[in-house]
Amino acid sequence: MTNSFWLYRIFDVAEEISLERVEQILAQTGSASRMKLSRVRPKSIQIKNPPVTIDLGEETVTLQETRLKATFSARIYDLGVISIVLRITLPPEYDYDHIHKLAIYIYNTDDLEPLFAGKLKHIQDTLHNALIKPNLSGFVEDYIIYFFRNWNPEWDPAPLLLAETEALSDQSRRDIMANSFSYGREDLAVITWDSALVYDASGSADIPDLLEFANSQLLSLRYYDDLLSVEMEKMYQAIEDVETVPKYGRRKQYRRIMNRLMELVVDVSEITERIHNSLRVTEDIFYARVYGAALNIFRTRAWADSIERKISIIQQSYTMLSNEIVTQQSTMMELAIVLLIMLEIVLGLSKLL
Repeated sequence: MTNSFWLYRIFDVAEEISLERVEQILAQTGSASRMKLSRVRPKSIQIKNPPVTIDLGEETVTLQETRLKATFSARIYDLGVISIVLRITLPPEYDYDHIHKLAIYIYNTDDLEPLFAGKLKHIQDTLHNALIKPNLSGFVEDYIIYFFRNWNPEWDPAPLLLAETEALSDQSRRDIMANSFSYGREDLAVITWDSALVYDASGSADIPDLLEFANSQLLSLRYYDDLLSVEMEKMYQAIEDVETVPKYGRRKQYRRIMNRLMELVVDVSEITERIHNSLRVTEDIFYARVYGAALNIFRTRAWADSIERKISIIQQSYTMLSNEIVTQQSTMMELAIVLLIMLEIVLGLSKLL
């Protein structure tokens, strides 16, 4: 039984990716399949549009002057996200000390980034016609899973997860182990913000798949939170610019801003709803606990709340502009009525004269 390190790089590359087109493009290669958890009934976990998994082949990587076998694969999510994972196979003779030193090295090195960049470019070029409004935003999530099929209960997960050489306090160790989950005697999952330890003697990848999915949701929420921040700055600047226009010539500019705001709110609300509904654990209590804990640790709720607050501010600005337009229209209507009354008076006086 082999142990391995799973290194993830998750990229935001487009507004949306058509998974049907991805499957069509890759139909001849036979290297693509839809994500499916192995240990649960289909109704227990509902994935609205399962991502497409692509096998990218085997590699040899040199780490700490040691050549190690590795495999690359990728997952394509309809939310515009591409996740690339490098699985590094550890030699059977590696004991805890070797594994710990390698974890520290990988945590502190950038040597593997060109490999991820090369794979990403290859995927983007291959799937170009499936990318809807492609745009490499620069948003990336990196994550590492220490995956064990052979785990010694005497080994300490905490220094490994933190890639730490310094002796840890009991409190630090308790904090790390607070998010540990076990279903049977031959499995264990310990989750942190940027790493996880997964022990599964059977080799099931269900827990890593759930953690990857949660990370992809986090990335999407971060991107749309930033998008709203940028658009709000544009909104404030546009409103300031309109203030320089004569008062009775502002309605057209206000309407343009309002249309843009409403389109933005509708688009982001629709997309965030898709993010929240992309995966639902309905019946499997253990996986629900793991997945829920991952979302909590990754603080996805905080990002979602931030998006909701910004949408609320934008809606308030929309209401303010709408009220301003109504006020201007009322003022112009009143002015028109006054002019009509004055015109009638003038006409009446002219007849008398």
